[in-house]
Amino acid sequence: SGAVMALALRLLLLAAVALSGGLHSRRVLDTVVSEPGPGLPWYRRVVYVDDQLNYVYTSETQRAKPGLVWMAQKEGLEFWDEMTWWAQRYQKWYNASLNTLSQERLLLNLSCVSGFHIIQTLFGCDLREDNTIQAFYQDSYDGRDFLTFDKETMTWVAADIGAQITKRRWHAEVDDIQGWKHFQEETCISWLRSALEFGKETLQRKVRPTARVSDRSSHDGLTTLSCKVSGFYPRDITVTWLKNGESKQQDTYSEGILPSGDGTYQTWVTMEIDPKIKAHYSCHVEHESLLEPLSVSWEPNNNLIPTVAGVITAVVLIGVIIGVVIRKKKRPGKEPGMGGFPGLPGPCTPT
Repeated sequence: SGAVMALALRLLLLAAVALSGGLHSRRVLDTVVSEPGPGLPWYRRVVYVDDQLNYVYTSETQRAKPGLVWMAQKEGLEFWDEMTWWAQRYQKWYNASLNTLSQERLLLNLSCVSGFHIIQTLFGCDLREDNTIQAFYQDSYDGRDFLTFDKETMTWVAADIGAQITKRRWHAEVDDIQGWKHFQEETCISWLRSALEFGKETLQRKVRPTARVSDRSSHDGLTTLSCKVSGFYPRDITVTWLKNGESKQQDTYSEGILPSGDGTYQTWVTMEIDPKIKAHYSCHVEHESLLEPLSVSWEPNNNLIPTVAGVITAVVLIGVIIGVVIRKKKRPGKEPGMGGFPGLPGPCTPT
């Protein structure tokens, strides 16, 4: 349904945030829905250490299940009992909170009377290169920011009027505030260090990147240079285009850092140039697996063969498409409808 798709998109955004941060991180992503269904339990907890799935708990399984082979092998039954206990504790709290939040926001005319509602929470801790610790908490209700925890001032920060009610309710529970600070600064880091030790062959490995430059014609006679860097781990990397040895960071566009599907990462960085202006361009890569930065120069007209091959492929593909269209036109019957994904639901407007 549209609501489930919206949920999936939101989770992707949360995951993007979850996998960014310090040198190493532990992230807990909780999702609670008011209308569960097949494949969508009303409560799900997903825990990541860096970019590796640590464990999953759902209201259907009622048990924390390891997502990594080395976690299953090296952590004992006592650890999984403890993770299950924590997840079930949150499950009870969310069960009460979902009903309370729905009533509070209904009274304030901030949400629909009924329908699909969702709570999403992201919290965890970072262990940075200088061995300092950073922790955070953030949640949302129906896809909108709700509360964050400021551990410096020991206060909950509300995103809207409705969240103010929850903020006052939570501030009355002083023990919980102290507990959050202790959990983020000590318990979370302890679990993170343990996972890093157990999974050091995976989480602390270093894989060197490879870089390839290419070009394509752009508008107004300009040329777009592209630098694809792939096969690197860990995730953090710096890729810039240099013009005559000078960084052109402000003139570049990055596609972001994405998983390659094999446990490594990839990224693209592009820049538009005027090919009539003679200059030396190179792609500059810095990564902790490299003893010195990797530099790959761009040479004009170095992509002739791939370009020709691409043109031939395109011609063949166009021919195939034309053939398919002709065959479909000859086939009698009902006209096909529009394919693709169903539309996302619009915003829930107050009544």
